[in-house]
Amino acid sequence: MTIQRAPIKQAMVLAAGLGTRMRPITNTMPKPLVPVAGKPMIDYVLDSLREAGVERAVVNVHHFADQMATHLAAYKGLEILISDERDALMNNGGGIVKGLKLLDRSTIFVMNADLFWIGETPGKPTNLQHLAEFFDPERMDMAMLCVDIDNTTGHNGINDFGMDADGRLRRYRDDPANPVVYAGAFAMSPSFLDDAPSDAFNINIYFDKAIARGRLYGTMLDGHWITVGTPEALPEAEAVIARYPVEA
Repeated sequence: MTIQRAPIKQAMVLAAGLGTRMRPITNTMPKPLVPVAGKPMIDYVLDSLREAGVERAVVNVHHFADQMATHLAAYKGLEILISDERDALMNNGGGIVKGLKLLDRSTIFVMNADLFWIGETPGKPTNLQHLAEFFDPERMDMAMLCVDIDNTTGHNGINDFGMDADGRLRRYRDDPANPVVYAGAFAMSPSFLDDAPSDAFNINIYFDKAIARGRLYGTMLDGHWITVGTPEALPEAEAVIARYPVEA
């Protein structure tokens, strides 16, 4: 029997990084606002959340925070709350914990503002809708979107995890069978971070905790995954995007 899970209605978007590798562009703007094919990177992420039925998203800000706040205030279709890290960057784990204080205790998506995908199959559930359906809190601490390394643009060429037939993940270095890349989006219950530090830390600590418990799972992304780490990577990303039909 197929279990119909409740849709995920809230999200945390990590957008506070300094974007140092994108200099000199990020000398005057935050990396999430750098346009890729005429669209700010973060809008690809926000659009995917909106299309999946998310209603409220927290976005953390630090670098050119005022620019971020202005852009986010103008974005339509999501209630966006700001988690302000102007005073101190919290790394990705600390940023999530701080942002969770602005959300309720129901399941959330966590996404990176500079990692996105294109080319989802029309008529099918979106990647995030599929991830929400896949995530089973009875068996999983976290469920990640993953992608085959050959279906990426701009990636560093390193696999992150090995995936079992049922989707269970282990670090690639420990299990190089069926290698996959983490696509920058996961679902989890906020309670998994109840024992987390209150200061800055890397969320990889909790990836490893979930692996040790046999409760880190992944499901494969539909479409093509893009990361833009340097100004030199922009033309390649835009050439890939140009090969796909324009989305409404």
